[in-house]
Amino acid sequence: MDAFGDLFRGMRAHGSLFGSSTLSPPWALHFVDGAPLTLCTVLGGAGWIVPEHRPPEHLSAGETVIVRGPDPFTFVDEIGTRAEPIACGEHCATPEQGGTRHRLGWSDTCGGSGDGATTLIVGAYPVRGEISRRLLDALPVVLRVASGGGADPVMEHLAAEAAADTPGQQVVLDRLLDWLLVCAIREYFDRPGGRPPAWYAAQRDPVVGDALRLLHAEPAAPWKISSLADRTGVSRSTLAKRFADLVGEPPLTYLTRWRMTLAADLLAEREATTVAEIGRAVGYSDAFAFSAAFKRIRGVSPSEFRRTGTVAPEGPTVPTSPTGPTGPPLREEAVSG
Repeated sequence: MDAFGDLFRGMRAHGSLFGSSTLSPPWALHFVDGAPLTLCTVLGGAGWIVPEHRPPEHLSAGETVIVRGPDPFTFVDEIGTRAEPIACGEHCATPEQGGTRHRLGWSDTCGGSGDGATTLIVGAYPVRGEISRRLLDALPVVLRVASGGGADPVMEHLAAEAAADTPGQQVVLDRLLDWLLVCAIREYFDRPGGRPPAWYAAQRDPVVGDALRLLHAEPAAPWKISSLADRTGVSRSTLAKRFADLVGEPPLTYLTRWRMTLAADLLAEREATTVAEIGRAVGYSDAFAFSAAFKRIRGVSPSEFRRTGTVAPEGPTVPTSPTGPTGPPLREEAVSG
């Protein structure tokens, strides 16, 4: 796996809660659960994403926005529309689930004529582990991807699957959300004027890109500059200079940081595995050398890191809606005219 793909290891939509609403103005959705990532796609109509302490972003049909939590945000038909929960029948979300006019799961409009309606698909995306946090750190609070790019075919599949009621629907929806998330972030990094992290841009270099792929494919290998240079077909000095220039640090420094990120997730996930075993899994035959490297990079010993548990815990689930799946919480306060 490459340096970009590796960061999605802990970001999988397993039974994530989806919301689909056809909203007649005036309407407002207030997202209050503080999910690490929330993906919103407008299939028809338009609206405004209004994050806290950030300028609003207009969202038109075919566009996608990814909002990085934990701060709440609002999606409204017009700037200034307020979210005031009202009752609208048995098919709407209960107040305890965060909404009224908006049914949890996939649904049609809950009343109203539909004139000027906006159709919105939402996925609250869980992020677990230190590996995925590296990706979060590279993202802005609001990431907007316009229509007409590589994510469009994914949205077409998503809309078609959302409208169906077929066996295995949840699995398909989960995988489509994974696909859309990767496409949207990749398009954001690749567009003119984008600000991708240094390691992402460096993947396009024929030498440094090969080196990064090797380090991610074989992180526990006994790498030295000489062996890495041999595998990439250049001299040690050429590799060292190009890697430092493009990535911002020497190859083995990058490798150590990546190993400690892998180790942090292993410490959190495998409680029965010893520190020495985890050290060997990321390339350290000596447990003391591993512990010293981990404390130097992470600021605490492996044992202390395991005790304090800094990896984000999994969130609770909410009840299944009449037509929707279960999964991490996606709560809104909603009003629709």
